[in-house]
Amino acid sequence: MTGKERRRQLLDVGRELFAEKGFEAASIEEIAHRAGVSKPVVYEHFGGKEGIYAVVVDREMEQLLDRIVSALSAGHPKELLEQAAGALLDYIQDSSDGFRILVRDSPVASATGTFSSLLNDIASQVEDIFGEQFGARGYDTALAALYSQALVGMVALTGQWWLEVRTPPKDEVAAHLVNLAWNGLSRLELHPGLCIRED
Repeated sequence: MTGKERRRQLLDVGRELFAEKGFEAASIEEIAHRAGVSKPVVYEHFGGKEGIYAVVVDREMEQLLDRIVSALSAGHPKELLEQAAGALLDYIQDSSDGFRILVRDSPVASATGTFSSLLNDIASQVEDIFGEQFGARGYDTALAALYSQALVGMVALTGQWWLEVRTPPKDEVAAHLVNLAWNGLSRLELHPGLCIRED
């Protein structure tokens, strides 16, 4: 096996193990055993468990962000919403192990390597779209950030739930997400207030 092939094999084995057991429970010994190599081979390629984990997380984040950003490329705002929800659910369906890795807490994740930072990147893309739409409709464009965080959070948490239950079918989940978000967003009040407020 070439060095590049071995590195790829170790990443595949590490990805599978991290998805199955999580970062804490996974070990270099088990990665090496499953790959059929000695521990020093793993250390040579990645420097340790943290190194292989960081590469696995970076790859998964890049794949998910690329999917969602591509889905936000064009169309009516409702279509963009459908495309974004569909892109996340497609990723969860096609790359369940990767999504499991992303949503777990990691002691080695940097500020740019967490699921939270990924959601912020996605929310930033959505915020730009919301900003344009809010401006065109006379809403306060400064609130686009708040609404983008709310929307992305709703879709991400629903995705985490759906990862485990897998019912209803993916397209139906996407349709319900869009229904809630779109029908709620389409009737936004300019100055919302609470009916009951504790002082």
